[in-house]
Amino acid sequence: MKTLLSAVAFSLLAVSTSAYCAEKGSKEEAVAMVKRAVALIKSEGKEKAFAAISDPANATFHDRDLYVYAYDLNGVALAHGNNPKMVGKPLIGLKDNEGKPMIKEMVELAKSKGSGWVDFKWPNPVTKAVESKSGYVEKVDDMFVGSGIYK
Repeated sequence: MKTLLSAVAFSLLAVSTSAYCAEKGSKEEAVAMVKRAVALIKSEGKEKAFAAISDPANATFHDRDLYVYAYDLNGVALAHGNNPKMVGKPLIGLKDNEGKPMIKEMVELAKSKGSGWVDFKWPNPVTKAVESKSGYVEKVDDMFVGSGIYK
């Protein structure tokens, strides 16, 4: 009986964990979202792309906890899918709640490697809690475009 109860408890935990994970965006979905944003920038221009990225009703760039952001290589926010108040602000010195200068690290990564992942802490737009996040960035022209997953 004890074994049966343990098996049932484990099954419920596995189902609830997988359902919770399905509510969160995946690494593959974040990378695909960035690539769609980069393609739009290249095909339609920055102005149209930034408007689409900033529109919360645009499901191409907003899905559950996934959204897109863009910064120039000096750390100035050009578009932000979750916090439009950041746009136009020089955020190179912005640090997460553990003191990590994540925008600076994203800029350095974009300049040195062209693309990759940066880990930091950031408020989740769904839960409103500060959570561990991995942001994927990709350099395009004189800026980078990013999206990230909450762990």
